[in-house]
Amino acid sequence: MNRQRVLLFCLLILFVLSMIWSYSRMPRQKSVSTLKYPPGQQVAPAVGSAPLDRRQGGALRLDLLDREVPDFKGYRRNIFKPVFVDEVKMAQLKAVAVKRRPLPPPPPPVPIQPVVTEMPRPELAKFTFLGFLQKGKRRIIFLSRDKEIILVKQGDIFAGRYEASSITDQALTIRVTDTSEEIVIPLVEYSSLRPAG
Repeated sequence: MNRQRVLLFCLLILFVLSMIWSYSRMPRQKSVSTLKYPPGQQVAPAVGSAPLDRRQGGALRLDLLDREVPDFKGYRRNIFKPVFVDEVKMAQLKAVAVKRRPLPPPPPPVPIQPVVTEMPRPELAKFTFLGFLQKGKRRIIFLSRDKEIILVKQGDIFAGRYEASSITDQALTIRVTDTSEEIVIPLVEYSSLRPAG
């Protein structure tokens, strides 16, 4: 029992000493009679401690972002390369990669059918090409006949028997629905439709 009292007394002394030490180390608010820098006064920076933008005239240097960073030409290590490489197997794989496989024989040439040019048809000669409009990949041509303007796009049938099978900037390809023959007409502004030939 006496031992517990001695231990309690030692702990109480340590507690009192720690309280005194913490009170003496506590920061105190101090006051001065005059301020070194009064409020509202501009302080000149010390030499060598000016911020970077003031040394360069207060402007932001964007030209430093535009310069090219030189490429690193030093050694680069492949971190995905296996640690132990079988050199014989690698040489065999390179030799197989170098060998070229024979190319398949070229296909036989397709015979070109000559375009049959016809005499100008009187029905087509009545149409005059005025121009075309291109919207995306779709072209529409403007034809006039007897003071009437006709809009023709690919797949349309005009004059009862002519179907516009394809329209390009230079030519109009027409398929005659009765005989299934094709007529290529060069497109020249303000001229009548005449087959090429």
